[in-house]
Amino acid sequence: MKSRRPRRRRREPAWARLDDEALLDLRFCDLRLSLSSAGLDRAVLRLYEELRLKDIRFRPHVWLSEEWFSPDGIPGIAIPFYLAHPRLQRLERRFMHEVEGGNDKWLMRILRHETGHAIDTAFKLRRRKSWRDVFGKASRRYPSRYHPRPASRRFVLHLGHWYAQSHPTEDFAETFAVWLPRYSRWRSQYAGWPALRKLEYVDSTMRSLQGRRALCLNRDVIEPLAENTRTLREHYRRKQRRYELNTARTYDRRLLRVFGTAEEHPSAPQASQFLRKVQPQVERLMIRRARMHPYLVQHVLKIATQRARQMNLRLRHNQRDTKREVLVMLERIMLETLLRDRENFAL
Repeated sequence: MKSRRPRRRRREPAWARLDDEALLDLRFCDLRLSLSSAGLDRAVLRLYEELRLKDIRFRPHVWLSEEWFSPDGIPGIAIPFYLAHPRLQRLERRFMHEVEGGNDKWLMRILRHETGHAIDTAFKLRRRKSWRDVFGKASRRYPSRYHPRPASRRFVLHLGHWYAQSHPTEDFAETFAVWLPRYSRWRSQYAGWPALRKLEYVDSTMRSLQGRRALCLNRDVIEPLAENTRTLREHYRRKQRRYELNTARTYDRRLLRVFGTAEEHPSAPQASQFLRKVQPQVERLMIRRARMHPYLVQHVLKIATQRARQMNLRLRHNQRDTKREVLVMLERIMLETLLRDRENFAL
């Protein structure tokens, strides 16, 4: 019996050893990335298996580009370049303070969402009157920013920032993403919510599509990396301007009441590390004691931690007292978010 050859280790690209400044001057087409670079092809195969288990014949094609998107008229999915290599993920985190889709759970969530867009295109679902009756008109102008209502139960909670509320097509994609997983408990999770009607519509529509061939078979690839001559520096300059979030009133002032600056407490522990450390306990307390929805708790904690890191804040009291102050601060931010609908986000 022949022994298996050990898998040949992939050679690291030369640019992976560059510092950030040199890396930023490279063009996208210089990176020469592929879906197999960081195991993204395995995530796509897992997505295809979820579709197979639902007896959905359609499979979206997938490619690498600058950002996540599913183009109008093309039933496919673009995955952002930075997910193809750990070095690029570090660069993304430096400039955007997070890596969207950077872990397995988050990656599958976004893939399911984008598949919702792709299957809408593949079967031209938005043209159906029944689709419009449930989700609204897909022709509605796509906003550059949107203002969600965090207390609303008319929308599913899936990706961050109450994304289903941004546009009817995003509402459908988010609803599909909640429905798709094999062990999704959407019936019990959304019992009593108006959003349940949308999930039931997706369920009946997908059953009617079982085994059927897609109507739109366009396999074009839009904005592929191999043809992109923009530099990473230009990309991040544009992206930072687009997604700049005004957090001064809601988060920054309250954070400064709890934590100190690095100039005042240079040797104290970092506030962002402290918030990550206490996150599981804080989540449990806010969900059980304050009866906050887990989605809202995770949203507020995420932004508070990011801002604490960006502002380089430090602890100025002992950890026990600080945790007590953090709980009060977070509860006030959450209540204000629910009562005043002050959040707004870029699309």
